[in-house]
Amino acid sequence: MLETAFQSVQDSSLVVGKNYIDGEWRESRSNQRFQADIWANPANNQLLGTSPESNVDDVEDAILAAQKALPAWKSKSGRERARILRRWFDLIIEHKEDLAKIISTENGKAQADAAGEVGMCAGFLEWFSEEAARIHGDVAPHSNPTFRINIIKEPIGVCAMILPWNFPAAMMVRKLAASLAAGCPSIAKPDGLTPFSASAFAVLAERAGIPTGVFNLIHALENTPAVGKALCEHPLVRKLSFTGSTRVGKILLAQSASNVQKLSLELGGNAPFLVLDDADLEVAVSSLVVSKFKVSGQTCVCANRIYVQEGIHDQFVEKLLTAVRAFKLGPASDVNTTQGPLINANAVAKSKDHVEDAISKGGKVLVGGRPASELGPNFFQPTVIVNATQNMKIAHEETFGPVAAIFKFKTDEEGIQYANDADVGLASYLMTTGHDRVRAFSEGLQAGMVAVNTGVIADPASPFGGIKNSGFGREGSKYGLDEYLTLKTIVTGGFKSIV
Repeated sequence: MLETAFQSVQDSSLVVGKNYIDGEWRESRSNQRFQADIWANPANNQLLGTSPESNVDDVEDAILAAQKALPAWKSKSGRERARILRRWFDLIIEHKEDLAKIISTENGKAQADAAGEVGMCAGFLEWFSEEAARIHGDVAPHSNPTFRINIIKEPIGVCAMILPWNFPAAMMVRKLAASLAAGCPSIAKPDGLTPFSASAFAVLAERAGIPTGVFNLIHALENTPAVGKALCEHPLVRKLSFTGSTRVGKILLAQSASNVQKLSLELGGNAPFLVLDDADLEVAVSSLVVSKFKVSGQTCVCANRIYVQEGIHDQFVEKLLTAVRAFKLGPASDVNTTQGPLINANAVAKSKDHVEDAISKGGKVLVGGRPASELGPNFFQPTVIVNATQNMKIAHEETFGPVAAIFKFKTDEEGIQYANDADVGLASYLMTTGHDRVRAFSEGLQAGMVAVNTGVIADPASPFGGIKNSGFGREGSKYGLDEYLTLKTIVTGGFKSIV
């Protein structure tokens, strides 16, 4: 089955359906595996294979392996760790085409999007390989002149990562690159819908020379809640990083409380995209296309609510329709595809529900609006809806699909008010050429990140994360490295002056 599904992959050794624990590729302790009818290519529901259904015993094995590796790994100099991460980066570049094929096959995203994800992985590894040697402490003056205060940064300890399906490789590498650079052995738990992508990158990590136990990979689908709970409550796991829904994030937060475990939670979003009346419409439309329709709308920073000032509303909509009508919906196997399928039938049902709800409340579909079942079971047409209002589901729920709802607003104050009318605050987008408006909106918007005149918000040097129900903590950048470090204060007394 594996050979058939991934026959276009040149290096077949990248396709592995096993756990990676303590430097070994192995089955789960239970010898159970995923149900094959759940794990399929979203474009056609072709069965891809099976993978270990791990349990708490596998979690224990991985944690003990990481703990055993901790003393030696954290004792390495930052430069030594950097060289290993750099070798991993080089191998990713060398195998970028195969990695993109694996991602697009099991995730369904278009080839261009899959190639972009591989590039993200490489970028984060390159960044954190360079930062590993630059973990600086501090010196502070003491109130007693014969005392000295030194503050050093140390690895927090064994770390765990629970990963999403929409960026199965990039979210893993972004977390791992930071934790390993900081000196923390780690356990990654991929989403049960996308285990192959994570395993392929783990193969290259092993080839790069990451020592035994420093990186461990455990798979699960039906046992995911039990695996997550074990990672939260184990006393040897000192940090957990999770990317996923707000609902699950709150469960993990509660489970981690008894362990007083450090957390990074990158949770749901419902990003507003504001187009002001002085915006460059070409820039605004191209930015929205990137933000709204990348990975068929299945990103946490995807523009979900598009607020357009009334004076330019009609012009903006016409230009957007031209762009959307040029899309090529189809399977990732077609190199011309720009939008692939959604991940599964539930995702299609949610997009359909949001469209029907909008129509029932006065919305008008200008393009798309229905499942593209003629292409396969999980396709949904790229959709543009106008006359959207705040009482629609799409105003308050994250669609996670290719549905662009256009809201009209009058004043700047009204635009900020609508944008902030959400219990989440991950990303916001602002299209304007006004210098003063950039300051007013970017400071007034309740979000962890604001993109001005661009639809691209992620970069290795930029801290990524949100506020409110979108979670806390940051990934990427020097701040992302700090998430895996702890401060130690050293106060030394009794110094005598020699002057």
